[in-house]
Amino acid sequence: MTHAAWALDARIHGIEGDVADNVRHYLSGLEAEQYGRARLESEIRRRTREAMRVYGYYEPEIEHQLDDRDPPRRVTLTIEPGPQVRIEVLDIRLDGDAARDPPFRQAVDDFPLALGDPLSHAPWDRLRNRLAALSLERGYFDWRFTDRRMEVRPFDESARLYLALDSGARYRFGQVAIRGSHIVEERLRRMAPFTPGDPYLAGDVALYNQRLGQVGWFGSVSVRPRLDVRRELALPPPRLGWWNEVDAAGEAAADATPEISVSRLTPDALTTVATLRAPERPEMPIDVVVTPADRHQFEVGVGYATDVGPRLRFGWDQPWINRYGHSLDHDLFVSQPEQQLTGTYLMPLDNPLRDQYRAQYGLRHRDTGDTRTLESSVELARRWEFDNRWVQTVFVRATFEDFTQGGEADSVLIYYPGVSWSRTRTRDPRFPTWGDRQRIAFEYSDSVWGSDADFLRMTGDTEWIRMLGDNQRFVTRLGLGAIETDDFSKVPPSLRFFTGGDRSVRGYAYESLAPRNEEGRLRGGQQLLTASAEIQRRVTGDWWGAAFVDTGDAFDDWAPDSLNTGAGLGVRWISPVGPIRFDVAHPFDDEENAWRLHFAIGPEF
Repeated sequence: MTHAAWALDARIHGIEGDVADNVRHYLSGLEAEQYGRARLESEIRRRTREAMRVYGYYEPEIEHQLDDRDPPRRVTLTIEPGPQVRIEVLDIRLDGDAARDPPFRQAVDDFPLALGDPLSHAPWDRLRNRLAALSLERGYFDWRFTDRRMEVRPFDESARLYLALDSGARYRFGQVAIRGSHIVEERLRRMAPFTPGDPYLAGDVALYNQRLGQVGWFGSVSVRPRLDVRRELALPPPRLGWWNEVDAAGEAAADATPEISVSRLTPDALTTVATLRAPERPEMPIDVVVTPADRHQFEVGVGYATDVGPRLRFGWDQPWINRYGHSLDHDLFVSQPEQQLTGTYLMPLDNPLRDQYRAQYGLRHRDTGDTRTLESSVELARRWEFDNRWVQTVFVRATFEDFTQGGEADSVLIYYPGVSWSRTRTRDPRFPTWGDRQRIAFEYSDSVWGSDADFLRMTGDTEWIRMLGDNQRFVTRLGLGAIETDDFSKVPPSLRFFTGGDRSVRGYAYESLAPRNEEGRLRGGQQLLTASAEIQRRVTGDWWGAAFVDTGDAFDDWAPDSLNTGAGLGVRWISPVGPIRFDVAHPFDDEENAWRLHFAIGPEF
């Protein structure tokens, strides 16, 4: 027969604050039914003393009283804490290269205790752990504590603290050894954030691992320092009892276990070591082990949005097609109003994640009632990503478009260069709790080089997501666009401005807001302005409610007479495949429709 395990409830008199909280914490895991009454009383006293000792109280007087139940479930403690031990000697020393390394000096300077302060164990333990962690993070692989003592004299109400770290020499990055790569090794070496001879940093090793994982060339990536290079002459370590403890290669493990592993050298090894001269600047080689990613990867996606109805996406991705890491992908998108096939060939440069050449093709058919177009295009582009995460793209595009817009048919062949700057930052792409996106682009076409249209097209948009606390989320958007041209009829529909729909002005049909011709058919606008503000609040779990206001229009004059506005309420569910959004919006400038439903799947960006 089993009995329920009851945690002992402690009521404490005589002390308060952190000390009392720590006593409660030490007693909270005490299960009374596991002890006899006398043993339980002894355990309560022991744990209470231990909990108070870490705050410098080494001689408390403790009175306790257990309730009459069997087993007891409550203890009342009356504690006279006694004198608090204070620091009489504080001796912290750094030897070796760490003595001149700013993070080590900062860790010592940040130590909160000083002579005469009450003793507290936690800051002392944190300093020891911080110095040990810095030693490994910054390449001091021969570090050790030459002195590490806390001498407490309760009778004298004093404590003496001694801590001495001998870091030894700081290791430098050695050569990078790469195994398993199907990509030219020199290309992988250039991706490293360090060069041989640089001071070792564990963060640079992690960053190198991350970069190799992001390029998409590999199925698995392992980047590790060759830590065993200093132990190649050592025999397997024996197991020793605690009474034979020996400081060896730092004492981080000594705090966690009463047994220490010690390496012994063979006679031949000792002879060899005696003839070797330790390098003044020891090096740490880096081993990189990779496996190729699948050469052909396929992806199928199914979705739905009110604007386009059901939609299907099929992707065929070749993350590497040769030893230089070139890649090729194709995407097929199908919905009722639009079908599109695109392909992209990427040629990475010295930094594959930041610098690339891109060749792209696209075929698109679109039929939205007043807009019917068949478009084909090719593009050559050069891409740079800067340290501030802005991406600059310079491109040249050729487009042939056979279209009917608002009952007027035409076909154009245009050649136009362009430049764009964009940046996307996000946390948790599935349902961003913080993020923003910006994009600015300029495109220019001129008949001087044989293009059928003369125009300068400028676009810009931004979107921001921020949280207030854990349960309120704000989403704002702003979009701008302008076309400067002497003959707007030659500008193809793919470059004209339309708005309305799920992702612009809710309450209005997809791309239904734009100037119309004399027959009342859409012909598109030369300028664009859209704005949106939305507040979301968590209802429960993954369910959120939303309220929003959208406004905007496409128009021909630089200053529109009015904008179309819609507002409404919505529901968000964070599903395993991303947010599912359902909105009911009322258009204030549409006399024929009182409300419109909007449904979409996927994050904002």
